[in-house]
Amino acid sequence: MAIDGPAGSGKSTVAKLTAAKLNFRYLDTGAMYRVATLISVMHHIPPEAEDALVEAVKLHSISFAYEGGDLRALLDETDVSDEIRTPALTNKVGPVCEIPGVRKLMGELQRKMGEKGGVVLEGRDIGTVIFPGAEVKIYLDADPEERARRRFKELQQRGVKVDYYSVLNDLLERDQRDKNRPVAPLRKAGDALIIDTTEMSVEEVVNEIVSQAQKYLERH
Repeated sequence: MAIDGPAGSGKSTVAKLTAAKLNFRYLDTGAMYRVATLISVMHHIPPEAEDALVEAVKLHSISFAYEGGDLRALLDETDVSDEIRTPALTNKVGPVCEIPGVRKLMGELQRKMGEKGGVVLEGRDIGTVIFPGAEVKIYLDADPEERARRRFKELQQRGVKVDYYSVLNDLLERDQRDKNRPVAPLRKAGDALIIDTTEMSVEEVVNEIVSQAQKYLERH
């Protein structure tokens, strides 16, 4: 199952709960790009030095592990889940995502992790580039203001001091980057079910997706 959508649309929460209900594995592909961005910071390699950054990413292993029901991102077996979610690093992710070599590496890793099926992958190009043949494709969306409120609340809960309007501006800039990047831009797959989550609860969204998945499974 592919779940795509812009930042703050609820992909991670919804994908995680949907996977649990269907007894599927869950894979947060966006976290992979965040880890690649962390590697860029660690090695002091700017996104402009594309070849050097791609080679640096190749030197490391990116994997995931469950801890207390939560999916944790690992860089060389070290948990970096909190480091990759800070506003400072989030602001650096966009340029790294646009590097063709990085997208190629992450795409290969995503396909390897998802090729056996029984998995919910969430990201921005899962249903259009990574798994265009996914049995169920979902595109989640929501008003920018609502998405910013969700991200702001998430950061507050983690103890990160941040201004709502800064979060909104960062989100709008990320939207533009994601939609206009030359490689694998954010777009809706032609056969995706589009769900506007602005006025919906997480439970309502999950139930709608699970219903679609069950209909597919019944037909096959």
